[in-house]
Amino acid sequence: MKLTSKLLCLGLFLVLTALSCSSINTPDTIYTNGHIYTSDISNSKVEAVAVKDGMILATGSLAEIDAMKGKNTKVIDLEGKTMTPGFIESHGHLMGIGYNKLELDLMYVKTYDELVEKVAEAVQNAKPGEWITGRGWHQDKWIERPDNMVKGFQTHDKLSEVSPDNPVYLRHASGHATFANEKAMQLAGVNRLSLEQLSSEVEGGEIIKDDLGNPTGVFTERASGLVGRLVPQSTEDKDEQALEMAIQECLEKGITSFHDAGSGQGFIDRLGKFKTEGKLGIRMYVMLSGRSPELLERWYESGPMIDPDHYVTVRSIKLNCDGALGPRGAWLLEDYTDRAGHTGHETLPMEVVTEVSEKGLQHGFQVCSHAIGDRANREILDRYQTAFEKYPELATDHRFRIEHAQHLSGADIPRFGELGVIPAMQAIHMSSDRPWAIDRLGKARIEEGAYVWQDLLKSGAIIPNGTDAPVEPVDPIPSFYASVSRKTLAGLPEGGFEPNQKMSRDQALKSFTIFGAFSEFEEDFKGSIEVGKVADFTVFDKDIMTIPEAEILNTKVAMTIVGGKVLYDAKQ
Repeated sequence: MKLTSKLLCLGLFLVLTALSCSSINTPDTIYTNGHIYTSDISNSKVEAVAVKDGMILATGSLAEIDAMKGKNTKVIDLEGKTMTPGFIESHGHLMGIGYNKLELDLMYVKTYDELVEKVAEAVQNAKPGEWITGRGWHQDKWIERPDNMVKGFQTHDKLSEVSPDNPVYLRHASGHATFANEKAMQLAGVNRLSLEQLSSEVEGGEIIKDDLGNPTGVFTERASGLVGRLVPQSTEDKDEQALEMAIQECLEKGITSFHDAGSGQGFIDRLGKFKTEGKLGIRMYVMLSGRSPELLERWYESGPMIDPDHYVTVRSIKLNCDGALGPRGAWLLEDYTDRAGHTGHETLPMEVVTEVSEKGLQHGFQVCSHAIGDRANREILDRYQTAFEKYPELATDHRFRIEHAQHLSGADIPRFGELGVIPAMQAIHMSSDRPWAIDRLGKARIEEGAYVWQDLLKSGAIIPNGTDAPVEPVDPIPSFYASVSRKTLAGLPEGGFEPNQKMSRDQALKSFTIFGAFSEFEEDFKGSIEVGKVADFTVFDKDIMTIPEAEILNTKVAMTIVGGKVLYDAKQ
């Protein structure tokens, strides 16, 4: 071959190589002109981010990223807004969010009379005999209490008056108590005479009764099943409608990943169907419900399902070990301050925690145990520790969790860091519950171990944050605000409750991003804005990291991006 031909071939090769390399390093999208917080190890800020094929290609200065731009690169001008890694809801109940929109939503009811009015309206639109269901009431959040209260709860009389022909079943906001009318109790065979057989104390729960021995309509924990088992089962069409609504709600609130705290096979199959149909939108990390031993046995045999697409992963188990503080079901070491002789409920035999912890280690499953009271937290830590010591070679990276971990004995706080147990907490519970929680626990226990975020962080633990939706709205902004202020959403008290336990804004951001990712074994894929990680972003209209504390609650989500695709845009 002549020299000239060789040179021409070489030149063509170099041009094609350059074009190929240019294509590989050319982003399809650039985000710029905003406050971009990476949530990396140093919580750094960058001026721009380049994305290609749904993954982060580069981060850096405006000049560095702008130099990568190609003729087909789309530039998204953040217009001074704030972009963070996609927010991760680390403990919620996705179907509950959807069903709150399909049934009576009682979350914002301020009095018992208002609850009765809502039920009366539903009765007008219902056929005789049709069940009326809802969720969200919380007697301690009402601005005025009804005249007739038994053990801190309302009675069914007014409710039953407006619904004589319709059974009514209303779940407490916490999910740990229910309220039924007379018609529903008649169908369930619950009356003063039957209580002698049923006993007011149901194992793992309680039927609240008045001084004459009549049921008041309030059932706590496992006792709720006496009426709840009669509520008609949902249909698949309704389930899919609820799921669609829940996903959209998450996207509108900036949630890109969701840890579902306890579901069954039907829910997992539904998620798979939505993924196949391109309707899933958010990334799901599912905890298997420990209420179904048969379900767990099937999954022990098959092993975890870790999605290579990072959309539907099943590798954890949820155990429900005590109740909630509102209905006095949280399991305490000492009596409730406002109810002598009562320490709450163990809702699951502790030997089951031991068994599931050991099998979880053996079969590759993370164990996540609901515990609110200090007794429940201690019992679970003890059983986790026993399992770790029995199988030390399997416990090197277990990432076992305690869900809520709200009220701890001071002696148990260091154990979270020592054992590598993750306290998955929801800061919004402090904001909502603290004003009345002191009545349940008293000042000394509140100060020693209630919502002790800084003490847990200092122990070496990490805290993934969330809302426990639909116990609280899935919006993470109020929970972020509670994390850094330790105030109610009304901005009280001045300085916050137990202010030494406040999170810094850096810690709060990490609790909703990289800590959430770590809690589901995904910290190498998401949770921070770093090269090689997925382009999941949340864009806020205000700089939540610098604006005055009081303005945080006015912040709105401007955009939600999952895998480089804008799935929610407030402008559209």
